[in-house]
Amino acid sequence: MFHPNVYANGELCLDILQNRWSPTYDVAAILTSIQSLLHDPNPNSPANAEAANLYRENRKEYVRRVREIVETSWE
Repeated sequence: MFHPNVYANGELCLDILQNRWSPTYDVAAILTSIQSLLHDPNPNSPANAEAANLYRENRKEYVRRVREIVETSWE
């Protein structure tokens, strides 16, 4: 996945899953956080520097690259 907050191994760089984890979070809160992160990347805390730089500097090319990768994964 080509995303500023997803490591090459597929792990998410999301503080609610790491240093801000609390057993009080329910499944809905976790899924909402993941959905929010995937929709609105945080390029200031990148797991993928290349994706973060492209997201910041050339959003149109970032979107094109993401679409290309997704379409390739469907094949």
